[in-house]
Amino acid sequence: MGAACPAPSPTHLPGDDELVDLLASARTVAVVGASPSDHRTSYAIATWLMSRTPYEIYLVNPRAADQEIRGHGFYDSVADLPVVPDIVDVFRRSEHVPPVADDAIAAGASTLWLQLGVVHEESAARAREAGLTVVQNHCLKVEYARLRTRIEEASGAH
Repeated sequence: MGAACPAPSPTHLPGDDELVDLLASARTVAVVGASPSDHRTSYAIATWLMSRTPYEIYLVNPRAADQEIRGHGFYDSVADLPVVPDIVDVFRRSEHVPPVADDAIAAGASTLWLQLGVVHEESAARAREAGLTVVQNHCLKVEYARLRTRIEEASGAH
């Protein structure tokens, strides 16, 4: 991996059993920083989640308010979602994480998931103190795909 994609740190990932429980019980995912541009990683992950998982996906990006991906419109913020997201999956640079973490906490989300290359220890600590599970510097798609069989068994889906 190049410098732009640091190797995941195991200290920022719950154990497999906890991940399976988390991913099997989740129903909704807010993809914060999702891009309507099909060459962006956030677009690829959001569309993969839409087509390969049972989750209801909500896209969050105030700069894309008039666009959509596969019929899913964009919301300005986590606070604007019509549901409480189970997972807030963040595709923002690390320095932009604090307000997203605060929104996830305020919304009552269960998990703050910071994508590969995204780490913000202060926000992670605040989220953990508020009772959220925190994943940093890991890709939701990679972890879901890696644990898919166990997740499906745990959720009763086949």
